[in-house]
Amino acid sequence: MIDKGKLEQDIIAKLKTVYDPEIPVDIWELGLVYEIKIDDEGNTYIKMTLTSPACPVAGSLPPEVKEKVKTVEGVNDVYVDLVWNPPWDKDMMSEEAKLELGFF
Repeated sequence: MIDKGKLEQDIIAKLKTVYDPEIPVDIWELGLVYEIKIDDEGNTYIKMTLTSPACPVAGSLPPEVKEKVKTVEGVNDVYVDLVWNPPWDKDMMSEEAKLELGFF
């Protein structure tokens, strides 16, 4: 039996290694990840967005997320769902990200 809580924390730690190349903050702290679901077999669903539909990494960032999360011990398969609703805005960023980018 997998510990979904620990696995989710391990996935989040891995997501914190993925950066939007235009912003020096990881995608987790930017608030680009909306949801993580893990089933009993370790199959993982990640619902995420990008800073804008015109983001130049729209084609490369979701596959990078998938490949990095697949390296987490206990993860079986990964499905990344790229969504545009709700649209991302700077209010979705963590306080840490806002501080890093000077929004305070």
